[in-house]
Amino acid sequence: MRAAYRILAGLVAIGVVLQAMFIALAWFLAIKDMDDGLVIDKNYDGNIGHTLHGQVGVLAIPIIALLLLIVSFFAKVDGGIKWALYVFGLVVLQIVLAFASFAAPVVGLLHGLNAFALLSVASMAARRVARSGQPAAETATA
Repeated sequence: MRAAYRILAGLVAIGVVLQAMFIALAWFLAIKDMDDGLVIDKNYDGNIGHTLHGQVGVLAIPIIALLLLIVSFFAKVDGGIKWALYVFGLVVLQIVLAFASFAAPVVGLLHGLNAFALLSVASMAARRVARSGQPAAETATA
């Protein structure tokens, strides 16, 4: 369970990095499309970058964060439940900020800032396993 905790926390951190990559792809593709003559208006549904950013952000990361929270109760990681709650809370906040940004685009600044906090906290949660009582390798053999 300790290894599962470490992997899930790491996957959240990796997901945040992918999110940054996807949104960069989305807007560079949009800019290229506009340079090629595409008109972006209210009927524009986005491109593959927007789709990936939305799917990973609304589906994958929240599911992984919820699994991390569930696993934290069984993993016996020092402070593991607390860090899993931090991760889950930041994921929920990230989604709220994303939807609020559509009504008030300036809130998007907080959405971007919160992503850095989520990346940091998820990374710290993953490292909690190594700092806990026994190494993950010993737990796997036990």
